[in-house]
Amino acid sequence: MTATPIHRMTASPNHLITAITAALQAGKAILEIYHSGEFDIELKGDNSPLTKADTASHNVIMSFLTKTNIPVLSEEGRDIPYKERKAWKQLWIVDPIDGTKEFIKRNGEFTVNIALIENQRPIIGVIFVPVTGELYFSAKELGAFKVAVDLEDYDLGALLEKANTLPLQREDNTFTIVASRSHMSAETREYIRQMRDIHGEVNLISKGSSLKLCMVAEGTANCYPRFAPTMEWDTAAGQAICEHAGFEVIDWDTKKNMLYNREELLNNWFLVT
Repeated sequence: MTATPIHRMTASPNHLITAITAALQAGKAILEIYHSGEFDIELKGDNSPLTKADTASHNVIMSFLTKTNIPVLSEEGRDIPYKERKAWKQLWIVDPIDGTKEFIKRNGEFTVNIALIENQRPIIGVIFVPVTGELYFSAKELGAFKVAVDLEDYDLGALLEKANTLPLQREDNTFTIVASRSHMSAETREYIRQMRDIHGEVNLISKGSSLKLCMVAEGTANCYPRFAPTMEWDTAAGQAICEHAGFEVIDWDTKKNMLYNREELLNNWFLVT
């Protein structure tokens, strides 16, 4: 375990605290609806689902982030013109519930994602898994961390002090690939086949939401190939945590680390390794 020296941050340490607090409080709001079973499912323009938990989480997060006077980009704000956005040196990128399909299936594999972007690079990342209480967070100057949270009784300062530094120690060294539970493409299957040719035995784990990025960051998986569509808010927080744990999120087209607040918010394919 490693204490997190928040006072060393050059970006305001309050921004990390704000993001963590927002994610935890959003998690509380989500769980109330999750356990009630009353989701009020609607379909968005692209036929993807939206529940009242998405809206509740968004409202909670915005109540915290608006106080920072830093603009926020999320699915709800996807129509903000690039002419306006491109002037933003800093911005929050938020997904109130990443993995709404997993939420509806009630398998617990959904997350709250909050990232702070500076000059197109993620400098703070927070991912909270409401059902399990797992909190992943990172900052450029600090590294990446994981800690278990009891939403009914926690002290934020104590949580930060007892957080474990990522990546964690791993006992099984079998080459492990984590892939999407809901978006397994033919290209991903081909990549897995190629890895089997190279490494022999390969473990394959299927997960929903940004948990796949978290699994690479914590060392549970060696790589995460994503050869299917994602948006910036799906990956920004996870990329922060991966990068600050010493991993890379490589844009398949540019062969460089993915950048954010682009004119096109749809991500290219990418590989986390």
